[in-house]
Amino acid sequence: MTVPHKPHDRAFADDVARFEKNIYQTSKGVIRQAVLAADLAALIASEKPLRVLDVGAGIGQVNQLFARQGHQVVHTDIAPQMVQAAQQAHQQAGLCAQYRYEVAGLQALPERLAGQTFDVILCHAVLEWLAQPERALATLRPLLAEQGWVSLMFYNRRAKEMANLVYGNFDYVRAGLEVKKKVRFSPQRPLYIEHVKDWALAQQLTVFKHSGVRCIHDYLREREDQARDDLVAMELLYRQQDPFRQLGRYQHLLLRSER
Repeated sequence: MTVPHKPHDRAFADDVARFEKNIYQTSKGVIRQAVLAADLAALIASEKPLRVLDVGAGIGQVNQLFARQGHQVVHTDIAPQMVQAAQQAHQQAGLCAQYRYEVAGLQALPERLAGQTFDVILCHAVLEWLAQPERALATLRPLLAEQGWVSLMFYNRRAKEMANLVYGNFDYVRAGLEVKKKVRFSPQRPLYIEHVKDWALAQQLTVFKHSGVRCIHDYLREREDQARDDLVAMELLYRQQDPFRQLGRYQHLLLRSER
């Protein structure tokens, strides 16, 4: 009898160097950082010191934007190697005083951080790696302070479908984006925007901002155009305009607590 494969959460325990090279040190990473920095600018610039929780924080590039402005950050990741690399990066940047570190997966955080709440919760490129992404916001909700914010970025299924249609991969789309061979850094469970918004609504979280990440980059016909000097500016210009944002490879929702 064949035992069905049980989905499990993905951790990048042995991929620190490759993760940084393949994501952060590319045009994709530059666009991601630019969009998140723009959407979070008002929170980053807050004169009130904020308590920030970064879930699945990787090497901590995004949360450094908060740390540099004097906010206190709890940096978490399920992979100890990622947390160690982040500590080294923060030490080199002279920011260690702003940080606390926890090696833990998303599901373990309510118990690990019991009794604590945060003004801002960052959860970027995490949901699409979880076996049960629909439970993520409910799990994190007790950690969110009153009138708190959740910055949620996730892999967009519609964009993955569109990119493959543009390249003529019709059989792959017909197969529901299922393949036998998995690509190491390509999430295998992209999410529908409407589903994630429903999960947010169920937790009494309202959408304050909605941006697409890489609305243009992935559809450029010539690869060299991905390095154009004006690409980031165009991504920022179109990130909140429909239908362009709906086709962003990632989606960023800035959510506000209603209670």
